[in-house]
Amino acid sequence: MGNTSSMLTQYDIEEVQEHCSHTFSQQEIVSLYQRFCQLDRNGGGFISAEEFLSVPEFAVNPLSQRLLRMIDGLNFKEFVAFLSAFSPRATLQQKIEFIFKVYDSDGNGKVTFNDLLDVLHDLTGQFISEQQRKQVLIHVLEEAGYTKDSSLVLSDFVKILGNSGLKMEVEVPVD
Repeated sequence: MGNTSSMLTQYDIEEVQEHCSHTFSQQEIVSLYQRFCQLDRNGGGFISAEEFLSVPEFAVNPLSQRLLRMIDGLNFKEFVAFLSAFSPRATLQQKIEFIFKVYDSDGNGKVTFNDLLDVLHDLTGQFISEQQRKQVLIHVLEEAGYTKDSSLVLSDFVKILGNSGLKMEVEVPVD
């Protein structure tokens, strides 16, 4: 499975399925493997940030730089695990954990006001001022029972997003 020129065995497919909590069907995993091989231009078994940027939808995503930190150097199993949060079969908990990792850019297990502000800046660019972003965040945090000085942990994200009807799904084309 490490060498992209090899084919997936049934064992490999089942192992990847298990690793990703069965969020993708076996057929979807085969399709994802084909896509992985296309992205892995040097055939090294890993996808670099540069290779990932060749996906047009990813390159124009306002959070692409944050996501690149999460995906640079992924092997196939890690690639599928990364994408599993976007599967319709992913649980709300899996989706929230993914979102938390996007916000927790330094990986310390806490999301601060500045982390939230950075993501909001990435999403809004120059469309709203820094002052407006701060006001919006303070309001949202207060509405959820937190302050500007709060450091949010994963359980806080679960509390805030747990009843949100969160949708983040990508269809995997199957040949």
